[in-house]
Amino acid sequence: MAKTILITGASSGIGQATALYFAERGWNVAATMRDPGKADPVLQRPRISLFPLDVTDADSIARAIADALTRYQKIDVLLNNAGYGLFGPIEALAGQQIQQQFATNLFGLIGVTQQILPAMRGAGEGLIINVSSIVGRFALPHTSTYVATKFAVEGLSESMRYELDPFRIRVKMVEPGSIATEFGKGSKQIAVSDPYRASMNKFLGVFAKGNSTGARPEEVTIKRFSIVMTI
Repeated sequence: MAKTILITGASSGIGQATALYFAERGWNVAATMRDPGKADPVLQRPRISLFPLDVTDADSIARAIADALTRYQKIDVLLNNAGYGLFGPIEALAGQQIQQQFATNLFGLIGVTQQILPAMRGAGEGLIINVSSIVGRFALPHTSTYVATKFAVEGLSESMRYELDPFRIRVKMVEPGSIATEFGKGSKQIAVSDPYRASMNKFLGVFAKGNSTGARPEEVTIKRFSIVMTI
């Protein structure tokens, strides 16, 4: 029986590349995104089903998981991939921007995980993969809230690993560096104020250069997720 992976943020980048990678290898893929109507045609594959899921909406999460389980009966792997970057000096960031950053990158990840765990415990096994970042290990300027969410994902994942081991549910992390994805284009927000403008522009120039020369999402997927095929 084919195994099933549920992916959040599958509309582009690592999420989309991972959906294609597993589908091509005979897995069932529940590819979730906020608006499946805008999905890239490349995801129209027999092994891939699209489900609407907004990680900041608990009801949306519940519906997507229920629909995926109805279709596939079991979810073997959860890839918590949805997220975006908020860049700018902490002084320039609005409270609502900071709250939304945490709501998506951290609380959304927690919400999806909480709702999928009963199904994995019932099945007696499972694997959760959290997409963190290399900045989950060290900080950069003008990325304070994004870095904070990734530091939090690192600690959360480590603690979950101990909690879920008795249920045969494994927890792993992926920590990408610079990748040529939409993250460096549309999947980020920028805030700046005059006192920081020079240093911010310098940072954005370095970021853009690293992003344009970074690994392709397909390369990250092959290197990081090939081990999952053995479960």
